Amino acid sequence: MSLNGFLNGLSRRRFIASTTALIGVSAAGGIAGRAYADEKVIKIGFLAPLTGPVAAWGKPGLDGCRIWAEWVNEAGGIKLADGNYTVEFVGYDNEYDPAKARTGGTKLIREDGVSFIMMLGGDTWPGVQPVADKTGMLFSTLLPSDLSPDTTTLIAPAEVHPIYNVTGVEWLAENRPELKTAVMCAQDDALGLPSVATYLAAFEAAGIEMQSEPLLFDPATTDFAPVVTKLLADNPDIVCLDTCYSDYVHPICEQLFQQGYKGQIISCTADFYDQIIEKTSKEFMEGFVFQFPDFDDPALNGEGINFKDPNRFFEVYNERHPGEWGAVSWEYASIMDLWKSAAEKAGSADPEAVIAAMQEGGKGKHAFGDAEWWGKDLFGIDNALVGNWPVVVIEDGKARIKAMKSIPEWYAKHGELLKKHMAAYGQMWDQRG
Repeated sequence: MSLNGFLNGLSRRRFIASTTALIGVSAAGGIAGRAYADEKVIKIGFLAPLTGPVAAWGKPGLDGCRIWAEWVNEAGGIKLADGNYTVEFVGYDNEYDPAKARTGGTKLIREDGVSFIMMLGGDTWPGVQPVADKTGMLFSTLLPSDLSPDTTTLIAPAEVHPIYNVTGVEWLAENRPELKTAVMCAQDDALGLPSVATYLAAFEAAGIEMQSEPLLFDPATTDFAPVVTKLLADNPDIVCLDTCYSDYVHPICEQLFQQGYKGQIISCTADFYDQIIEKTSKEFMEGFVFQFPDFDDPALNGEGINFKDPNRFFEVYNERHPGEWGAVSWEYASIMDLWKSAAEKAGSADPEAVIAAMQEGGKGKHAFGDAEWWGKDLFGIDNALVGNWPVVVIEDGKARIKAMKSIPEWYAKHGELLKKHMAAYGQMWDQRG
């Protein structure tokens, strides 16, 4: 469903304003980090929302990719069989609209000559899939719920949304066993529904009782006072915000604070959590559990982390885009690490050669450790790179990684439970169409 009509809240103010700083990127496309005319160039498409209410999961990723490109180009570029190539990113703002995504995908391939296209996915993927099928172009998504046996050129190599959400619930059950009841809300769309099913499975596996059916609200909702009033009616131990957009997480948290809630909050994301603290209090946000770390976290300097110099990346990002670090700021760049490694291994940027090299041996270097290409049981195809994922908790106003928990280990124990809830919400690959 299109969200173009809903344009209010934090991400709208922040990202529409900052979009004016996008050099050469518009709805018609643009190039970040243009190379000199005499250089060999590989172009990468960035097909995601750069404006509008979902821009918080698009534009920060392009900003991160521009830093990644600078670092790679300074180090000699991408080394293929016929020489070294400079990398450029060509952006297209799909505004989280399927029709615009299809137009953008066609343009990036036919006019810009890109070798790979990165997307947020979700509601926009069905608009693009015919283009992928026709051209054989390699695409990536942050939402493996887009995957099916028919999506042979679509990969989910960075984010395994919403499956990683089980790790936050598992950690919470282990560390706060006194919490016995939960309620949940989510927007009714392609991002919200599979996440609802995942949280339901995770709560059931942890022995935490759902006090009511998940409260699904229209994406055009602007008044969250009634939503929160309903959530708190039975005095739950846990309020789960599912994968709500930041435009929803912020006002919901404000309402929870204003209505006197003092229990546990868990959410997929907490983008710009410093803004939530300013509108509530540090005490209110203490212990908030979510899934996306700040990259100045000391835990990211340990063994097994496959993201180059995360602390420096975080520092540079915030120097250029103060206050805009969010869930996707690093994710698209981490996908490019995998793509670059595979292209150099294959000696070619050809999509077929790259995906073959990337998936050789069924293993891959995920940002948070070694991982496996997985998903056939749930998505009908092994095109999701799955391993460990961080559990993040706000402590004294700062997000900190508390654990790295294994998604495959949880699924080995509770996979049938997850499939049951996915099927109940029509989210299994053979139910979507």
